[in-house]
Amino acid sequence: MGCSTTLSSSPLPPHHHHQPTVNKLHRRSLLFLSTSLSLPTPLSSSSTSPPPPPDTTITDRVFMDFSICPSYFLNRNLGDELSLCTDAEPVGRLVLGLYGNHVPITVSNFKAMCTGSCGSSYKGTLVQKIFPGQFFLAGKQGRKDKGEVKPPLELTRNTETVESKAFTLEHTRPGILSLCLSENDEEDDIKLDPNYHNVEFMITTGPGPCPQLDYKNIVFGAVLEGLDVVTTISAIPTYKPAERIRQYNDLAQFLGDERAKIARAIWNRPLKTLYISDCGELNVTKPTLFRSLP
Repeated sequence: MGCSTTLSSSPLPPHHHHQPTVNKLHRRSLLFLSTSLSLPTPLSSSSTSPPPPPDTTITDRVFMDFSICPSYFLNRNLGDELSLCTDAEPVGRLVLGLYGNHVPITVSNFKAMCTGSCGSSYKGTLVQKIFPGQFFLAGKQGRKDKGEVKPPLELTRNTETVESKAFTLEHTRPGILSLCLSENDEEDDIKLDPNYHNVEFMITTGPGPCPQLDYKNIVFGAVLEGLDVVTTISAIPTYKPAERIRQYNDLAQFLGDERAKIARAIWNRPLKTLYISDCGELNVTKPTLFRSLP
């Protein structure tokens, strides 16, 4: 009898009674842990929400008249003003809407160059490059007697050129206006001047987008009127070197020959003297009510 009582009180039964209790606590802890991990989920999703889109409200409007001067390269004298060309052939007018809320410094400087309030102006300067089906360039700084822009001295330093948010808009369609940074072909002595202000600009001509320009140049406006003028400009013939000349130039550039860059400067230059014959600001009632697609 004593032996049977001893057997019934062996240590095995308590061990079996304790095991379910451990399992039950383990399941509860897992349930609590999973619930606590799921609580911050709404907060983490809100912290990764995309930033608001750039403000492309049209705050200002400017105009640019383009003309061709047939006699400019034939009999011009040093110092002649293109704006005084007597036999100018009008090409047409562009009305440009500017995104002053998105990049206010870039817009302010561009307006100053259109009105001439900064001591320089786009008026009487050449369109120096045309890339058919892509874009055209104007506003290169240099010598006024060569149809280039006189370096402006009274502009605000453009700190937006180093701000990532200024590069968010893309060159998605014809008529996009942007500050030329990646395609800027001004001379090094001009760019290295402590008082240098970049005012060279480009306008896309279409028919498609120009993704190679995205995130490298600052889009700050668009053509509101005159896309037919943009098409006309794009169709003006340009200088295109022969394939052999291109190959020689590529080799010279690879070898570090500085003459390659000088020779390349005339590529894609219009064969007609296309220039900005007039420009200025357009004052309209409540311009901020007009919106444009980026």
